[in-house]
Amino acid sequence: MSLVKTKVSLETEAEVLQAVAKAIALVQQQTGYGSIEVTVHEGRVTQIERREKVRFEHKVSTTKN
Repeated sequence: MSLVKTKVSLETEAEVLQAVAKAIALVQQQTGYGSIEVTVHEGRVTQIERREKVRFEHKVSTTKN
């Protein structure tokens, strides 16, 4: 018995590709700067992950006391 729960059950390869494309598009829309990582095990997409970067701009003072 497997302890891994299937999050999405898809029948055909076309359904899988469509679901992956939708998931990537959704992550892309929600991410400002960063990366999207697609994990594949034994030829099957098992996970889509995003890493978002937040950048801060600091003004540097050029005056000396």
